[in-house]
Amino acid sequence: MRKNIVAGNWKMNTTLQEGVALAKEVNEALKNQQPKCDVVICVPFTHLASVNQVIDPEKLGLGAENCADHVKGAYTGEVSAPMVASTGATYVILGHSERRQYYGETSETLKTKVNLALENNLTPIFCIGEVLEERENGTYNQVVKAQIEEALFNLTAEEFSKIVLAYEPVWAIGTGKTATAEQAQDMHAFIRQTIADRYGKEIADNTSILYGGSCKPSNAAELFAKPDVDGGLIGGAALEAASFMGIVTAF
Repeated sequence: MRKNIVAGNWKMNTTLQEGVALAKEVNEALKNQQPKCDVVICVPFTHLASVNQVIDPEKLGLGAENCADHVKGAYTGEVSAPMVASTGATYVILGHSERRQYYGETSETLKTKVNLALENNLTPIFCIGEVLEERENGTYNQVVKAQIEEALFNLTAEEFSKIVLAYEPVWAIGTGKTATAEQAQDMHAFIRQTIADRYGKEIADNTSILYGGSCKPSNAAELFAKPDVDGGLIGGAALEAASFMGIVTAF
């Protein structure tokens, strides 16, 4: 059975001290609750080890926002999958639209990152999604399918079963345009069918597909009610414990 997951992506926000305080607040909010989803916070590299010390891993998962495509070596400023895992993190976001846009990450690069993450027992939260031009010209299904095929379809069925997918309608993030719950469901269903065509219905049905398009407390319940939306990858709303918990409790 696939898991419902709400993952907070802090991006390049919060100092170490602010991040530890926010993690403590989320952890405290979860103490007396039994959420109907796994809850994860994905934090900047600088925060990982410190945040790991103040959270209950039974209640709150910890993830990084990226990892390098090399294990070790002369790659100044990079952080490898083994380094991420050594902090206590168990998740890593890969292929986020901002990484693709600003840092030129390709499917080939991401294929390597996914393999390294899996080798180090990290669960990849793998992001896919189309930009406005692709949404408007009608190529969005082909674009998303290619992103999945090129970076993930080299995996065995066992390996793929460890992947969490996150659909980001890039065209609806910070543009003033809004993706409806129906549009989210349509894409999630298409993604699940794409997986089924390659790995079979059982693996497709058990793959968690998160929605990463400006999910907030006011629209989370409507989104999560859709049959193929298994949770959210949360950006801005994850930077305040109250709004993040408003999404966590929307199931």
